[in-house]
Amino acid sequence: MHRILCSIGALLVMAGVVGWAGQNVPTVASEPFKLGTFEIGGTPALGLVLRDGYVVELDAANRDYERKSGGEKIQVPADMIALIERYEGGLNRRLAAIARQLVADGKLAGATRPAYVRDVAQTRALAPILYPSKMLNAAGNYYGHVSENLPPEEQRKIADERRRDRGTPYLFLKATRGAIIGDGGDIILPRGRDKIDWECEIGVVIGRRAKYVPADQAKNYIFGYTIELDMSDRGGRPGEKEPRSDWFVGKSHDTFAPMGPYIVPKEFFGDPMNVGQKLSVNGTVMQDGRSTDMIHNIYELIEFGSSIMTLFPGDVISAGSPAGTGMSRSARPEQVFLKPGDKVVATVEGIGTLTHTARAETVPSSAAR
Repeated sequence: MHRILCSIGALLVMAGVVGWAGQNVPTVASEPFKLGTFEIGGTPALGLVLRDGYVVELDAANRDYERKSGGEKIQVPADMIALIERYEGGLNRRLAAIARQLVADGKLAGATRPAYVRDVAQTRALAPILYPSKMLNAAGNYYGHVSENLPPEEQRKIADERRRDRGTPYLFLKATRGAIIGDGGDIILPRGRDKIDWECEIGVVIGRRAKYVPADQAKNYIFGYTIELDMSDRGGRPGEKEPRSDWFVGKSHDTFAPMGPYIVPKEFFGDPMNVGQKLSVNGTVMQDGRSTDMIHNIYELIEFGSSIMTLFPGDVISAGSPAGTGMSRSARPEQVFLKPGDKVVATVEGIGTLTHTARAETVPSSAAR
């Protein structure tokens, strides 16, 4: 009898009848997909990314699916935040069905490929969320990044002290609109600022309204994962001789939050606490770490963030940077900062790659007066 019940349960899960933790999740047999926002016909449009090679325009694909299947009509959300809000209410199953059908029918390539399926290389990816209501970034959240502007022996001593007493997470607010750019967008080096630095980070996308969420339940509030580059101005407060910390000056210049290229829904991602992060500048690897080095894991960051403010669908928590930032004196003898023309390439395992070029700021004559 036990074997029969287990077999029935397995069949129900495969059929998508049984959810997890009260959520409507795609079936186990789903074709994995990523989600993004793309410029199609000159306007932002939602798309499914299949097999890292194809972009499926969601609105057109959904209409085609309904025409062929005769299924329930569902209006595609207008933007990523609306998609996230509706995802667990059944939209996830529709996206999974579209992905399965396209793959099963062999519609990703060849003469029968519909016009709403495009090659990734021929499609411009915008930032996936335009724009979160807030971004919370974790400061000094990797042991290797703590005080890495100090010589190696001093850095290791401070990191060991943090291992003995992790303290409380440090989160700061970062600008969204203006700071967020998509894959391929230029990182603008502000005029008069010559210490612009990089931090390759895992972005945790919130899926449900969250307030006072304990760490052991935080997984239920995650929608998925993306990449955020936490660009940083290490030059201090302008006009002051004595260096003082200023998170506004340091973190929220325009273009200082490259994001994307896609969001991976959590059911397709695996363990976010064992993920590789790599960043290179002009082909030289600067950062090469793993999320196993985090001081406070992403669930603890959600717990802390939601104890201060309500988190909403589409909000992003950027979980911190591994060692190897430009200011580091423990990773390399001399500090290195971005110069005009530098090419920055950042990859997070399982998500994708962001590629950006640093450009000097060009100030319009009207703004220079």
